[in-house]
Amino acid sequence: MSVWGFNRTKPMFIEDNMNVEKFVYTLGHGYEKFFQGLKEGKIIASRCSKCGLTYLPPRIYCEECLDEVEEFVEVKQNGFIIGYTIQNIDKDGNELEEKIIWALIGFEGIRGGIFHKLEGIEPDEIYVGMPVKPVFREDRKGSINDIKYFTKID
Repeated sequence: MSVWGFNRTKPMFIEDNMNVEKFVYTLGHGYEKFFQGLKEGKIIASRCSKCGLTYLPPRIYCEECLDEVEEFVEVKQNGFIIGYTIQNIDKDGNELEEKIIWALIGFEGIRGGIFHKLEGIEPDEIYVGMPVKPVFREDRKGSINDIKYFTKID
């Protein structure tokens, strides 16, 4: 079925080249703390000292009271699945030999979450609310990929 002229059964890709000059992008204070935490095997969030909301990924301004957020806290690493999807095809529309499961992971008392891969879980085992934990790489660099994946808590 076509929606607005697009075929919903096949992914759409636009290939082109974009010439850009070399540039430096800074993470900003909140993301710098977050990625430094990942390098140390920790998940770091920000907490508003005025209204008490905790954000992941970290924010530097509170979305509720608009106060500047300067407190950073380590998140308890056990989370839960907020939502998930199963990737069956690659970017070229070819069926994958091994499906990839992606999930939005939430944490108790935290606004937001982390979108990442799930492994060690069969697709028919997954449910919203399922408890999961991160598995970190040994050689961490300060990247979201320092978390290899999330897996179920036995």
